[in-house]
Amino acid sequence: MSVLPTFRIRTRRKYYRLIFTGMMAMMMSLIISAALLLIKVGFIDGFFNELLHSWALGFMVAWPSAYGCAYFIQEHVLSRIEFY
Repeated sequence: MSVLPTFRIRTRRKYYRLIFTGMMAMMMSLIISAALLLIKVGFIDGFFNELLHSWALGFMVAWPSAYGCAYFIQEHVLSRIEFY
């Protein structure tokens, strides 16, 4: 059996929060868009087209809000909690 090489990307540490919140916003907006679409209209013809449209709109809101919320929570909330 052949071993596939590991795929890695090297980037600066300062982009960590941007990449992390982007990936989280992408996954969460897809899950929430799919769930709400299934609840609202069910599995219909053209479901995936509607999902992609809904996901694009949701992601445009999710990434900036996730980035802002992550910054606020890390800097202003978690900095006041003493973890042991």
